[in-house]
Amino acid sequence: MSELRLYVDEDASEHAVVRGLRARGFDLLTVQEVGRLSLDDEAQLNFASEMGRAIYTFNVRDFAILHREYQEQGRDHAGIVAIPRQRYSVGEKIRRLAALMANEQAEDLRNQLEYL
Repeated sequence: MSELRLYVDEDASEHAVVRGLRARGFDLLTVQEVGRLSLDDEAQLNFASEMGRAIYTFNVRDFAILHREYQEQGRDHAGIVAIPRQRYSVGEKIRRLAALMANEQAEDLRNQLEYL
């Protein structure tokens, strides 16, 4: 089993959340850090999967559609963690993501869509 690592989508790259999770020892990589801004959702999901990282996004609707398409086509991805932007405070996002990352392994999220 391997540690759950996240690739943070452009829309979900809140500095406070990224800093908070890193301060707790979690492995995150942001779209900005790897210079992949403005690429479409499928390109971001494919890149995350190639790196063995679940993608974390606020773009619930589009990634739910992508997840369904992948299932229908028998394609694999490393996981999608989706949270509506306005649902939780920064602190609550950190708590929810930290709990997920502490309690789930990378294999648990493979080909899964996890709503927080």
